[in-house]
Amino acid sequence: MIDLPVILATLASGAAIGLILGLVGGGGSILAVPLLVHVVGVRSPHVAIGTAAVAVALNALAGLVGHAHAGTVKWRCGAVFAGSGVAGALTGAALGKAFDGQRLLLLFGALMIGVGLSMLRKRRAMPAPDVRLTRDSAAELLPRLVPIGLGVGLISGFFGIGGGFLIVPGLVAATAMPLVNAIGTSLVAISAFGLSTAGSYAASGLVDWVLVALLVAGGVVGSAFGIWVGRRLADRKRALELGFSAVVIAVGAYVMVKAGIAVTAH
Repeated sequence: MIDLPVILATLASGAAIGLILGLVGGGGSILAVPLLVHVVGVRSPHVAIGTAAVAVALNALAGLVGHAHAGTVKWRCGAVFAGSGVAGALTGAALGKAFDGQRLLLLFGALMIGVGLSMLRKRRAMPAPDVRLTRDSAAELLPRLVPIGLGVGLISGFFGIGGGFLIVPGLVAATAMPLVNAIGTSLVAISAFGLSTAGSYAASGLVDWVLVALLVAGGVVGSAFGIWVGRRLADRKRALELGFSAVVIAVGAYVMVKAGIAVTAH
């Protein structure tokens, strides 16, 4: 029977992830593993990664529905990117499960710091809103979409994260699509990567399904509130992104220190 403090901590963690997703439009999933380990108290880093992957995939699917209705998804580009990335995600998940848990967290903390630093760079809009994957454009787009998708999928599977912070710039670099389309299209790949990673970890018994349900429930509430707040702070979106990047860097440093101590203690 799960304890009430664990239930409340998991709901709060899910709400925090959803809040960040609603406020800044991505990146919140990278906090899922540290929250599960250090707030909820999941002892196994591998169970934390598997559980986070399921929650990330479900949240991405829910977001994809909204973007599909808004017409911001470029399905063919997303399908190719996701298809090539699934192979990377499955490979990454297999490598991650075979990796020592604390060393995996150490690398995860380093990744968080890198992500936080990359978010400090100002985003630039790209001028190709009409880009499409067709027979005529395939020769130009496929050599970009496939290798970038494979690499991002590998990282996503290894660390059990959605990878939106890598997928969005990857799609922009490969196709020059506008940011709004890259965000919507990225959810196709995030869903595919998350489901692939989640399936791999679930097959190994490394998913806590009760925590998944609580994370998603908290995430729904947090995301709705984050979107509501984000609309009212639309003119301060860059400040929100900078603040979030500082949080990611700080949490990454904390995760690295804790994991480093555990590694040296063995």
